[in-house]
Amino acid sequence: MGFQIGFKDIVDIFFVAILLYQMFKLLKKSGAANVFIGILAFIICWFLVSYVFKMELLGGIFDRIVSVGAFALIVLFQDEIRRFFSRIGSTRKLSFINSIKRFFRNNTIETDKIDFDLIQIVLACRSLAKSSTGGLIILTRNNDLDFYSQSGEQIQAAINSRLIESIFFKNSPLHDGALIVSHRKLKSAACILPVSKNQSIPKRMGLRHRAALGVTEHSDAIAIVVSEETGHISWAINGMLTVNVKPEQLEHFLSEEMSPKQI
Repeated sequence: MGFQIGFKDIVDIFFVAILLYQMFKLLKKSGAANVFIGILAFIICWFLVSYVFKMELLGGIFDRIVSVGAFALIVLFQDEIRRFFSRIGSTRKLSFINSIKRFFRNNTIETDKIDFDLIQIVLACRSLAKSSTGGLIILTRNNDLDFYSQSGEQIQAAINSRLIESIFFKNSPLHDGALIVSHRKLKSAACILPVSKNQSIPKRMGLRHRAALGVTEHSDAIAIVVSEETGHISWAINGMLTVNVKPEQLEHFLSEEMSPKQI
């Protein structure tokens, strides 16, 4: 009997290739791409030894390792697995529900209010950058980040540039930590965030930048960082960091990412 490949087999191979590629991209962002390549090389060796060359002794050893491989993968990639399911959960808001909400509200008024809030945040970042005052602001979107906001001090105040500046003033008891902005409110300050384990982050970047990457790796939030050392403004989204941006660029970016359709 010859080796035959049908249409279903081609589709199967195609989807497996897409799955492996997406897994590689996800692990590459977290610095675990080398581990993924090593596991893939081991699987190829196991397949050749057990099914192609049929080496019973070595194949038996590989079979025992593969039988417990699922548990080993969970241990090795627990952060990546959590991030993957978190990304799936971030799409929980159905487009149909969002369409109904947008139909019954005045989009012009809503957009004006959001633009005003974003301008207040940009003004605060510009002032912090001029005085080289460090700051970390987290803007929530679909994920509420209640777990992280509970680690700080609850504020529940209207968004105001002067208030944001006072929070990050170096002598303020709330300056050390993140400020979480949710539902057009300054929700909580001095919040503790997860730190990214991505080893490709330059050593010159401190904990604020690593925390900004960490929270955006685990959620769909947007993180804004003002460096205390350089006064540069940066933003992070989806685990990717954009550094040394101007206030005008920040305003344009937030206007696109924080539109009423996404709130």
